Amino acid sequence: MRNVSVLFVAMIFIIGLVVFGNQFVLMVKESVRQGVPIQELLPLIGFNMIRDVPLIFSLSLFLAIILTVSQLYKSSEAIVLNSLGLGDKHFMFFIQPVVVLATLFVFFLTTSAVPWAKEQKNLIVEESKNASEFSFIKEGEFQEFKDGEIVFYASESSTPDDVQEQNMEEIFIYASAKGRPLIVLASEATKYTDPDTRSVYLRLKDGVRYQGIPSSENKSILEFDQYDLQIISGEVQESEIVYTKIEGRSTFDLLTESGNIAVAELQWRFSQPLSLLILSVLGVLLGKASPRGGKGVGLLIGVGVFLLYNNGLLMAKGALERGEIDAWIGLWWIHFLVIVLIIILYQFRHGNLSTYLVKIPNLYTKEKSNA
Repeated sequence: MRNVSVLFVAMIFIIGLVVFGNQFVLMVKESVRQGVPIQELLPLIGFNMIRDVPLIFSLSLFLAIILTVSQLYKSSEAIVLNSLGLGDKHFMFFIQPVVVLATLFVFFLTTSAVPWAKEQKNLIVEESKNASEFSFIKEGEFQEFKDGEIVFYASESSTPDDVQEQNMEEIFIYASAKGRPLIVLASEATKYTDPDTRSVYLRLKDGVRYQGIPSSENKSILEFDQYDLQIISGEVQESEIVYTKIEGRSTFDLLTESGNIAVAELQWRFSQPLSLLILSVLGVLLGKASPRGGKGVGLLIGVGVFLLYNNGLLMAKGALERGEIDAWIGLWWIHFLVIVLIIILYQFRHGNLSTYLVKIPNLYTKEKSNA
């Protein structure tokens, strides 16, 4: 149908404008918070756009089908077609060219383009973190690390061309070690990252460490030539690497994986084109309306169903990653529920549901009489 194609393109433009505009604002905030260089902002936005295109395509086509069918009923064209024996099944057949093309495109995106975009984005963010990680200690300012457990001050700071370390002079540090206050004074320090643990350390030189309350008997004073102090732990970064690596893996590589995270990612990639096919059928049923009724009701129901469907898939994906459900159940039970909903709605639209409901008491009475 030509109307489906036109509305589909219009919906992509409107929804894409909203989503991409929101992505731009969020990315600007993130770049300011994490210190991502401004020249790398546009590639990150582009990769996020590729990531969101499957979702935009599915929602746009779903709403376009609802609007198209609703317009047919609004203008009484669908009623005339129904009188000629052309019903919901024929409408579903007419829109198949658009649906099949959109499904193939989304399948390509979710299995190839989106993983590649996520991998490229993670590489850029990681490089940006590595570049900015050694420049956030500012001279002449008190700064907090480890959620305020460490307070740091350096009167002078400089970054070598290697950017793998940062040199500072006249250092003051206040920290807490096992509930006891710790004050460190040093003439100079170098900030570096441990290549094995990814933890960030300060290597202090020619200083004094005061631990304990000054009036306490447990007070200790230690003069040192060199002293290493951890300011940022690498454990959090390591825990996040598994997810970012899986998201950037190719679909063929995931087929050989057996872990819960890999299986969940694989099922999520296949679920998006599958959900588009299922939603195209549901859209025809939701678009069926009375000529005197409005189109807004079908759209509102459609948006609600789409949100529930998509959120249900995300919740199932999270449960599968955590090992709370078996892989063979995975995300498929969400699709099964929506298919059951379509069957019920189809029977209701054609007046068959009430017939089945009436037969249930009769079957119960017949079984009771036979007993």
